[in-house]
Amino acid sequence: MSQQTVGVGIGDFRVGARQPLLLIAGPCVIEDVDITFHIAEYLRDLTAGMDLPFIFKASYDKANRTSIRSFRGPGPEEGLSVLGEIRQRFGIPVISDVHSVAQVAPAAEVLDVIQIPAFLCRQTDLIVETARTGRPVNIKKGQFLAPWDMANVVAKAESVGNRRILITERGAMFGYNNLVVDFRGIAIMQQTGCPVIFDATHSIQLPGGAGSSSGGQREFAAPLARAAVAAGADGVFMEVHPDPDRALCDGPNSLRLDDVGPLLAQLTAIRKLLHREEPTFGS
Repeated sequence: MSQQTVGVGIGDFRVGARQPLLLIAGPCVIEDVDITFHIAEYLRDLTAGMDLPFIFKASYDKANRTSIRSFRGPGPEEGLSVLGEIRQRFGIPVISDVHSVAQVAPAAEVLDVIQIPAFLCRQTDLIVETARTGRPVNIKKGQFLAPWDMANVVAKAESVGNRRILITERGAMFGYNNLVVDFRGIAIMQQTGCPVIFDATHSIQLPGGAGSSSGGQREFAAPLARAAVAAGADGVFMEVHPDPDRALCDGPNSLRLDDVGPLLAQLTAIRKLLHREEPTFGS
């Protein structure tokens, strides 16, 4: 395994070491077209003003909800249409999840980056088929994996010649209904040569903690995001909403849209400090 050097190209920017901090953000799920467009435009304008690379994220089919009664989104056909319009109207790259091999080809026609959910990060056929599209792939580390286990996951994607791979840290299981983040994992996973993104909002999720849905502790998203960037994360993933308490999915761990700007200012300041000459430590 080698240190990342070149980074991953997405659109007109690169993600990786000594590159500007990447923001991947948006609502958990497409729940209303107008709200989704509002969030996309707000984040586009915010990141443009800060000269930050940005990928808009929203799921069109949340297949891994806690309850059969949970809202899943509009489905692949309508959802991809919405994401395609966001991509065209606002001139920003888009990312979303695939949950089965059958979803990969239609997703690749629209998405700039295809995401493998954490629960599916060991599904070989899904990873290989997604990587075969040639699109950049963001693979979320499963809550059940050690960071060094992601080397095997990356190897699956690379087996078909795709080197455009991102890894996302989103916490590890810590007893029932709880997660903990080991920030050593960022450096460990970067040894694969892939940029590492930190999922600030899913890392403070309480899986299944609300009985028929997941809970969350959004008050800890900002301090964990700051710690992750200080530990060398190449980007930050956030689920955001104008009114998280009324969101139809992952509201308890989503950030308020108005809070994103001040947090990004802090994160970019930390990133710039890291771009200076890094200290070396004796063995």
